[in-house]
Amino acid sequence: MLAANYFWKFTVIGDEHGYGAVTWFGLDLTWYFDRMTDHIAGILYTMLGWLDDSIRLTDGNLLRFMSTGVGVSIVWGCTGIKQSFIWLIIILAARGSWRTKLWYIPAGWLFAYAFNIFRIFMVALLTRDHPEWFELLHAYLFKYLFYGCFFLLWMVYDLRFGDVRITNE
Repeated sequence: MLAANYFWKFTVIGDEHGYGAVTWFGLDLTWYFDRMTDHIAGILYTMLGWLDDSIRLTDGNLLRFMSTGVGVSIVWGCTGIKQSFIWLIIILAARGSWRTKLWYIPAGWLFAYAFNIFRIFMVALLTRDHPEWFELLHAYLFKYLFYGCFFLLWMVYDLRFGDVRITNE
C-alpha cells in the first residue's frame, strides 16, 4: 500500500488542491479528473439537496450552503481515483487466482466510489454548521477510515482467496 501511494505521489503531477493540470508520466489527464470532479459534485449536490434546500453548486464544483455560507470545494483529490489505483496495485500484488482478482478488483472500485461519496457527503454535512471541523474530518477521520476499510477488504481477500495454506506442523 505504501509503495503504491508513493508511486502515485511521484508520478501523478498536479496541485493537490485541484487547480491546474494533472499529468502522469507527461500524459495530460486533466480532462478525466475534471469530469470525475464534476460528476461527484453533481451527485453530492443532489444528495445534500435532499437535506438542505439552501445548497448551491457554483463554479462547477463548489458546494455552498447558503443558510450558513459554508462551502466545500470538490477537487481532483476528492475523486477517489488515487485510492482506486492503490487498491488495484494491492490486489494485483496479492496471492490468489486471476479469476478471483477479475471480480474482486472492480468490487473494490465500487466500494471506493460509494465510500468516497459517503465520505465527502458527511464532511460537507458536518461542516455546514461547524466549519472548524473540516480539517479533522477531511484530513484525519474519513481519510484513515477510507484506508482502514481498504485494509479490511484486503484482509478478507487474503484470508478467503489468497491461497493461504494453514497446516498443523
